[in-house]
Amino acid sequence: MKRTFAAVVLTTAFAALAAPAIAQSQGDWTFGVGVANVNPKSDNGTLAGSPSSIGDDTQLSLTAEYFIRDNLGIELLAATPFEHDINIGGSFAGTTRQLPPTLSLNYHVPTKGKIKPFFGLGLNYTTFFEEASPLGVLELDDSWGYAVQVGADWQISDHGAVRLNLRYIDIDSDATLNGAPIGTAEIDPIVVGVSYVHRF
Repeated sequence: MKRTFAAVVLTTAFAALAAPAIAQSQGDWTFGVGVANVNPKSDNGTLAGSPSSIGDDTQLSLTAEYFIRDNLGIELLAATPFEHDINIGGSFAGTTRQLPPTLSLNYHVPTKGKIKPFFGLGLNYTTFFEEASPLGVLELDDSWGYAVQVGADWQISDHGAVRLNLRYIDIDSDATLNGAPIGTAEIDPIVVGVSYVHRF
């Protein structure tokens, strides 16, 4: 599904590049509300000497973007807390909650049509909390990493659009169990988002 979605977004972007340009203006604000699925990569590293896997979750997502130049915006991504199951060696080992606020610089490709693709590069900070494990006291360190995204807005009114976007976020967290280091959780998720975006 992720590969299909990425192919659709990229195809749309290349098609839009051939169209005459319409700018998104300096000084504009947009606000978005939707849902995001955080889907960690399949191999999440070794914890306590065994392969680990981390489950996905879907939550409410919020974005705010300010255009510092025509077609160039600074966007903040926020969300309600995501919760993930953690398995070690194929057995349930615990859960954690996390918030991944991300600040991105986005370039919106100017087009004449209703489809407006965009590309972004940013910085992510992920904080983990409410870890729980039947094995003892589990703790995951907060993470800093880069984030990249590609997406497209489908204009449905003068001020409203439906947005599809795909992000990759670099998230790695050092883990401890009962105070002893057990390895690094390599989460590195693909985040698939669908939202309504309103321009002011």
